[in-house]
Amino acid sequence: MRAKKSFGQHFLTNEDIARRIADSLILDSSPTNVLEVGPGKAMLTKYLLEKDFELKCVEADHDMVDYLNANFPALHGKILSEDFLKLDLASVFDGQPFCIIGNFPYNISSQIVFRMVEFRPLVPQLVGMFQKEMAQRIIASPGGKDYGVISVLTQAFYAGNYLFSVGNGNFNPPPKVQSGVIRLVRKEGELGCDPELFRKVVKQAFSQRRKMLRNTVRPFFEHRLTVLEETFFTQRPEVLSVGEFVDLTNRIAEG
Repeated sequence: MRAKKSFGQHFLTNEDIARRIADSLILDSSPTNVLEVGPGKAMLTKYLLEKDFELKCVEADHDMVDYLNANFPALHGKILSEDFLKLDLASVFDGQPFCIIGNFPYNISSQIVFRMVEFRPLVPQLVGMFQKEMAQRIIASPGGKDYGVISVLTQAFYAGNYLFSVGNGNFNPPPKVQSGVIRLVRKEGELGCDPELFRKVVKQAFSQRRKMLRNTVRPFFEHRLTVLEETFFTQRPEVLSVGEFVDLTNRIAEG
């Protein structure tokens, strides 16, 4: 089975790294539902099968599904031959919570994270390998060039940790970039503001990240423009913490 560029496939070839990724899920109950995204040739999958998981895999490449069924009898009935981004996540484990894990295709990795956030009541944890730059962006702190929309929208609901880096020589074919593995664990409690409005505010604020907030969030204050004269609005979005974005969202919601 050759990797297909259209699916963003780069097959992991290092057994130790595959085992480390599988061991990175922190689970306190057994068995636990786990969904692997893009199992490919099952380098990671075989280590997940060794654990006390209720495992399912979602694979968009039909040829790869045939390969998995032919070579891994333990996966029979556990493979969803679908596109993860179109999958009804609420139906995968009949409405029960599940963790997400995978060596994610780089071309859809950010969309996988946003989908996790959208279905956060069902997803308490994610462990995944991303392009290193994307992994760093997801868990970036305020004030740096990596901090952006995906950082804020993810960290509003999940606590993230960078686990380890993976060189491109550990794949076939080797990608042109380095990779990084991160863990995201859902936070307890509520966000503290309207989540949908929060999402809109964050995206609007970063629509022109080098401009001050008084320019980017102006549409939300059309009837209260004097508010924008406050010092707070001279800041750029990249320096605001999640909590400050929550406060900004609540100010906007006040009308």
